Amino acid sequence: MFTTTKSTRILILLFIGVLMGALDISIVGPAMPSIEKSLHVEARDLSWIFSIYVLFNLVGISFMAKMSDAHGRRLIYIIAVAVFGLGSLIVSLSHETVMLLAGRAIQGFGASGIFPVASATIGDVFPVEKRGRALGLIGAVFGIAFILGPFIAGVMLLYFSWNALFLINLPIAVLLMIFASRLLPSVRLEKKGDLDKAGIVMMAVILTSLTLALNNIDTHHIADSLGSWTVLPFLILTVLLTPILVMYEKIQKEPVLNVRLFQSRQVRIVGFIAFGLGLFQSTIVFLPKLAVGLFGVEPSKASFMLLPVVIATAIGSPVSGRLVDKVGSKVIIITGLFIASVALFLLSLVTRNIVLFYTAEACLGFGLAMRASLNYIMLNEVAAIERASTQGVLVIFVSIGQLTGAALVGAITAATPGKPTGFGMAFTVMTLLSSFLVILAFFLKGRKQELASR
Repeated sequence: MFTTTKSTRILILLFIGVLMGALDISIVGPAMPSIEKSLHVEARDLSWIFSIYVLFNLVGISFMAKMSDAHGRRLIYIIAVAVFGLGSLIVSLSHETVMLLAGRAIQGFGASGIFPVASATIGDVFPVEKRGRALGLIGAVFGIAFILGPFIAGVMLLYFSWNALFLINLPIAVLLMIFASRLLPSVRLEKKGDLDKAGIVMMAVILTSLTLALNNIDTHHIADSLGSWTVLPFLILTVLLTPILVMYEKIQKEPVLNVRLFQSRQVRIVGFIAFGLGLFQSTIVFLPKLAVGLFGVEPSKASFMLLPVVIATAIGSPVSGRLVDKVGSKVIIITGLFIASVALFLLSLVTRNIVLFYTAEACLGFGLAMRASLNYIMLNEVAAIERASTQGVLVIFVSIGQLTGAALVGAITAATPGKPTGFGMAFTVMTLLSSFLVILAFFLKGRKQELASR
């Protein structure tokens, strides 16, 4: 059993690790112009500086999480941080686009082991009645990162080149590895059989194909785009391989994706809500563009208009985490989804009332802050030997929702280019989906059932 002092130290260690990975997403935007100018990156390759990080993060999650369940949290966390540090070094030394993208891919793969291992470690270290507040604090990292990231990047770019943004990861990574070796549990949680190599490869191909398909959709010519060679083959591959993967994993003794978990109603509902959460999170990307259309502000100023949703997420995550420990995850999820539904409805009105716009943003941030409750449920529903794997699955569901949501909103708004009405329709669709998830969440276990199940 861990003492309170050691548990706190572990939580701080995990917090800093997740923050390091999250910051490397939020600092890329401000660094883009400098990178483009320095490396002469072509316009079509700029988006891949972000996308390749996300892609390799998705591809690596199942592998890293499974390795954590098999070989202990400490070893895999240290390896993940080391890989992330290596990627950061390659990015900082890049003198051409290929090297830059390779470094970002390695960073993404390393980051794929940091968040699921952090969430699983919380399940190992904290008792069920204290997990919510710890998960809430980890969930707040992403809101904090999107506040600090642009600020840190802006200040550093005044005095240093863009390379320095990634070099600062190296001393942080070294310190994380040193303290992880001293603090994190190293017990192997299961006797490992053969690695499910075929399952890992199939899942990687499916996630890569889906990501490429959704990223290559041209929302201005969606019908033609869906039938193009850059989209259709990848969609077909995703559709064909997914049922094959499910059938294959059912007969594996040590599956990388334990499909039997989805026999639990609780896990199935969480999967749907996690996908929906990703959909709603994707709408945040479009808020600056909506602000430009509604209020006629400059794009640079529109980005700062995201502060209400970011601050609300940073505040709401730890608060909702603490409340989970008191009232249970069901109440928090229903409340969060209801608040998100209100926010999406207000945004669907495409009102030019700036107070209402900011109110909607804040509500959206508070609503989406309930993500820690989903992590909490997944920790409670599985044995210790599968905690990291299921946290990885949860991240995959959210990420697929984000990719799908971005494509969906882009497709709907493309029907009325340059007009806010398209956003009204997109947010109306999201409101209906969120309302459905509110109803679905009523079928989750109550607090007494949660405590009784563990």
